[in-house]
Amino acid sequence: MDAENTLNVLRNAIVAHGKPEIINSDQGSQFTCESWCNYLEDNDIIISMDGKGRCLDNIYIERFWRTLKRRYIYLNPMDDGKDLYKGLKMYINDYNRKKPHRSLKGQTPLSWYEYAA
Repeated sequence: MDAENTLNVLRNAIVAHGKPEIINSDQGSQFTCESWCNYLEDNDIIISMDGKGRCLDNIYIERFWRTLKRRYIYLNPMDDGKDLYKGLKMYINDYNRKKPHRSLKGQTPLSWYEYAA
């Protein structure tokens, strides 16, 4: 992921979906380079960056999003937001209630939560 490609993705997203008030990113070089920062500032978009070494703060949710994308979204492309919503709801329900997790000693997230609570 280089700076030019990242900036092009941002421009295309803004054309397709409108300008956001704020953009949050990590401190990767593509997000700290002059062209990225200048583009955001020129378009009155607030820059928000995660602090150095803060990646571990959200490791669990990042792992969940990676799993969700690889095991559902990429395998089931949707043309409609309603279908995507229904599919995501079904996947997350199954993920929490049916799928045993090694990191939870073979329990589902829901059963682990109920046990821990």
